[in-house]
Amino acid sequence: MKMRYAFKFAYDGINFHGYARQPNVYTVEGAIINTLEILRLINNPKINRFGSASRTDKGVSALGNVIAFDCYYDLSIEVLSEINEELDDIWFYGFKEVDQKFYPRFAKLRHYRYYLKVNDDFDFDAFLEGANLFTGERDFKNFCKHDERRKTVREIKNIIVDKFGNLLSINFFAQT
Repeated sequence: MKMRYAFKFAYDGINFHGYARQPNVYTVEGAIINTLEILRLINNPKINRFGSASRTDKGVSALGNVIAFDCYYDLSIEVLSEINEELDDIWFYGFKEVDQKFYPRFAKLRHYRYYLKVNDDFDFDAFLEGANLFTGERDFKNFCKHDERRKTVREIKNIIVDKFGNLLSINFFAQT
C-alpha cells in the first residue's frame, strides 16, 4: 500500500552548490534523492512525487527543511539512522505519515531565520526601521528570474530582529 511521508531535516550548506538538483555538482537535494534511491525508499523522484519545502543558495545552511515522498513501506524510526548513515552534512531528525495531498512546497506560512555578525558600532534602531519597510505585501520581481507565469507579489507577515552581543537573529514570517 502506498503511503506518503514528510521528513524534517537540517544541513550545513558549506560543501553544497545549493539545494536544488543540478547536473555535475553536489547539491543537498541530489544527495538526498541519491540516498533515498540507494535505500530503496524511492524508485524515481517523479514517480514517488518527491517534493521539498524550500531551496537555498550555495553555502547556505538550513535547520528545518521538509521533504515529502510516496513510499510503499511502513517506515519505523530506524529509517532516520539509516538515512543519516549515508549522508554527510545533512541530518534527518523527524518524519510522519501525511495525507496523500500533502506537498511541502505549499506550506501556509514560512519562517526564515538568518544570523548576521555585526560590528560594535552597528545601528540596531536604524536596522529595525529598515526591516519594517519590508513588512506587508511587496512585489519581489527584481529578486527573481523573469517568468511571466510566476506570481512575484508576496506578503511578509512579520519580521522579528533580536541582537545578542554582536550577533543578529532576523526572523521573517511570510506567505508561500
